[in-house]
Amino acid sequence: MIKFPVSEKKSQWLKEKMEALGIKEEDIEESFIRSSGSGGQKVNKASSAVFLKHKPTGIEVKYMRERSQALNRFLARRELVMKIEKLYRGVSENDIKRLKIKKQKAKKAKRSKQKYHQE
Repeated sequence: MIKFPVSEKKSQWLKEKMEALGIKEEDIEESFIRSSGSGGQKVNKASSAVFLKHKPTGIEVKYMRERSQALNRFLARRELVMKIEKLYRGVSENDIKRLKIKKQKAKKAKRSKQKYHQE
């Protein structure tokens, strides 16, 4: 496995997830491209963005949030693993958004109940 600039625990988690889902490094096509957006000279000269394609499923991930190429490589793989996991579980993006909104509303309701019961 590739050495990433993250904690050993996070690297181990990624390795275990990839093994559990049957994702092999050989199945991942990786390329580096220049990031877009702000960042100035560093972004304009260095190819720090990472583009991954999982050959068997055809899922593609482009990650350019961090300045470090090595960190973007780890985060792109993590994103790829989550997308493949969603594909196998059958959970759609809309379902995830709906659950997130539901949790937010429940949290707001709980806070308001606590606030008015204290008075």
